[in-house]
Amino acid sequence: MRFKFSQSYYYLVNLFCFFIFIFNTASAGDIKGKVHINGKKSSQYALIYIEHVDGSFPPPSKSPVMNQKDLMFMPMILPILAGSKVNFLNNDNVLHNVFTPSKCAGKFNLGTWPKGEIRSHTFNKAGCFVTILCNVHPDMQAWIAVLQNPYFAQTDDKGNFEIKNIPNGRYELKVWYPFYKSKSINIIIKDLSNLQEDIVLQKK
Repeated sequence: MRFKFSQSYYYLVNLFCFFIFIFNTASAGDIKGKVHINGKKSSQYALIYIEHVDGSFPPPSKSPVMNQKDLMFMPMILPILAGSKVNFLNNDNVLHNVFTPSKCAGKFNLGTWPKGEIRSHTFNKAGCFVTILCNVHPDMQAWIAVLQNPYFAQTDDKGNFEIKNIPNGRYELKVWYPFYKSKSINIIIKDLSNLQEDIVLQKK
């Protein structure tokens, strides 16, 4: 038996999908703003994130990468979801090492390897801010922020940031940058709200 669908049926289906889209969109909001890192020429790379959002957030299938290039870790600050496996790639013509003294990441040492090779580590503990070091080059330092949810952003070179489509609710918004005092701000996201926050970070 072959069923025939009228134009009115397709109209109702499309209308239903439209209302579902509007409902989902209206149940979230955005937050944007600007961070000034006092005493620094650039306010880039400051991390802004929601401390906790109800739900389960699996890590991405594609592993985040931290490069070792020009005797620096790139990026200097890498925010990831808990459970993510990070690939550490040596892009220099010298040997590099990756290790951390951070207890919450297991105080691992991945050893030393040449250009073009990758070694990896999985970071499972949300809330862990991991110091990344190279024992071949003591001046190299970076940080990996292991976060519970994907609602985070980093500032551009002018200090601007935006986090989009945060579910409705009350949250603690946090701002973090190494060697500076972190900031916590209580926010309410409600139906297409568009909050604006301007934040100044001071040295510890």
